[in-house]
Amino acid sequence: MDNTNSKNWDNDHFMHPWEGMDDIGQNDRAFIEASDGVYVTNDAGQKMLDGPAGMWCVQVGYGRDEIANAMAEQARQLAYFSPFNNTNSVATEFAREIAKRTPGDLNHVFFTTGGSTAVDTALRFVHFRNNLLGKPTKKKIISRQKAYHGSTYLAAAVSGKERDRLWLDKPDELAHFLPNVNPILRTPDQSIEEFLDEKIADLENAILELGPENVAAFIAEPVLASGGVIVPPIGYHKRCIEVCHRHDVLYISDEVVTAFGRLGHWFASYDVFGIQPDIITCAKGLTSGYAPMGAAIFSDRVIADISGSDGKGATFSNGYTYSGHPVSAAAGLASMQIIEREGILEHVQTITPHFQERLQNLSNLPLVVDARGMGLMGCIECSYDPDHGSSLARDYELGANIDAKCQENGLVLRPIINMCVMSPPLVISPDQIDQMFDVLEDAIRSVD
Repeated sequence: MDNTNSKNWDNDHFMHPWEGMDDIGQNDRAFIEASDGVYVTNDAGQKMLDGPAGMWCVQVGYGRDEIANAMAEQARQLAYFSPFNNTNSVATEFAREIAKRTPGDLNHVFFTTGGSTAVDTALRFVHFRNNLLGKPTKKKIISRQKAYHGSTYLAAAVSGKERDRLWLDKPDELAHFLPNVNPILRTPDQSIEEFLDEKIADLENAILELGPENVAAFIAEPVLASGGVIVPPIGYHKRCIEVCHRHDVLYISDEVVTAFGRLGHWFASYDVFGIQPDIITCAKGLTSGYAPMGAAIFSDRVIADISGSDGKGATFSNGYTYSGHPVSAAAGLASMQIIEREGILEHVQTITPHFQERLQNLSNLPLVVDARGMGLMGCIECSYDPDHGSSLARDYELGANIDAKCQENGLVLRPIINMCVMSPPLVISPDQIDQMFDVLEDAIRSVD
């Protein structure tokens, strides 16, 4: 397939996310033109295993006619409705089906356009709620280094990936960032239990120093996904939510990546980590990536004390033209039905040990600094100089070299500087897991 014109059009007109200004208009990106199951095909006809499932999202795999047909049928019947003044049965049904699967009393589903707008909605609601409760100073949001919560203004403000924050303005007064929770960073003489105690103390000390009357919420990904699949120590989330509720601080669990099966459950907050958040944000696997959609899900408790006679006539004037979009809702319902009918959550639980074993086996390679993961999420962190640390430029070079070698041999990765991130479609088989890690191992060895 000759994509000469398309390559020119891509450089001349399609401004991509995270566009590097040095290379704008001069990129030679791979064109992904077809897909099936856990594989994608580029414009040269090369079939590649999709290691990151698009962007953490293609849960049930590509080429699902059931989802495509549901979307097409819905588009023919009703392609759009205004969520501001009306409602629609497919969006309403989807909200109900989500609420049936959330933990505890998280029953109020606010549909958004994606993960970033879900986080923005959650943060705006927290501020709105405190205004109604007569707590106008209680607005600060505590987040963490290496956290990623989105690229809209408020979501980016609480994201802690330092290089994403270099050139863009942000409301610095909004967020306070806790130190990195990656256990690999603990000192040689520090036990994991001592490291955990330190991280919990970081949170409580921050609340006390800022003043509980000024801190509105703590936002946390169960696993820090785009930060490099950082898994906090066991017990971290339970202890954090205890600290938060002791000081009247809401707990927002950002499950944009972990919800809808990535860790083998509909939602990871309770089923994996044993916590009952006040708010959950989600997106990505919500529709298996077949259509854009996100959601902020609020507990009955955080709604109850600002509604009815306590509502003061206020309107939560936050919303989106495409909130509850019927075609996206149809895609989400079809995806949910496939996950349940095919036992995909149980499948993830069954194959996770094999995935994580293959991941850990790579930790013996000379370039590998760390191999970490949970569920069907994994990261191999590499360095040319593990003992003394490589320069940022060398780290980028290493990651790019591994990524290029993987693509050459039939594997798409999610390269994040010197980290190789994997989060394949949930329908991946053990043999396909072996294929993925065999290619990655060969790529790492080849650039040593």
